[in-house]
Formats: sequence, structure tokens, C-alpha cells
Amino acid sequence: MAKSENYLDYVFGIPEGLVYSCSDNGTVVVDMENKGFTNKVAQKFFKQPKVSHITLEGLGSFIFLCVDGKRSVYDIGQLVHEKYGEAAEPLYERLCIYMKKLEEVGFVRRMP
Repeated sequence: MAKSENYLDYVFGIPEGLVYSCSDNGTVVVDMENKGFTNKVAQKFFKQPKVSHITLEGLGSFIFLCVDGKRSVYDIGQLVHEKYGEAAEPLYERLCIYMKKLEEVGFVRRMP
């Protein structure tokens, strides 16, 4: 029987070239370039910006800043629990969904 993968063992890193900033209060703002044909049309005719500034607030910023290419999802969950306690529950269900979303939009990538 093959060993099944556990999402909590995955390690994520910040993709090379991702531009983001962190304010003094810990809020992360990710700059996302709007590429592709439909975005070019929207920029030309509807005055849409070439770069969107996506703000990750509170817990999301904390999680993003914990992603370092070394910590597993489980390790990040432990840090979240230390900082937010019961307010983060159900911790791992929420964390896994959030990490999957960050990966989907390209803000983090799974490390080999």
C-alpha cells in the first residue's frame, strides 16, 4: 500500500519575482500584474490598472509572512495557534484552504 501524502507536510515558499510589501503594523500588500489579452483590453478601454494591489489583512498577512520555504503547513499552523489561539479555530481546515488559495493565485508555491 502506497503512503498517502499529507497536506500538512507540504512546504511552501514565496515565488521568485513576487512583489510585496509589509507595513509597520504587519499588513502585507501583494502587487499583482494584470497580464493577458482581456486585461490589456480592460486597461485600454476601461482604465483598469496594470498592477493590482492585493491587501492581506490580519491572519492572512501573518500566514503569508510565515511562509519561508522551510516551514511546513503544520509548522505554520503551530505559529498561528500561538498568536491567535482559539480565534483561529478550526485551524488546520482554514489554513489548508487558505494555503490552497494562495497557491492558486500564485502568491506561494509548493517547494520540491
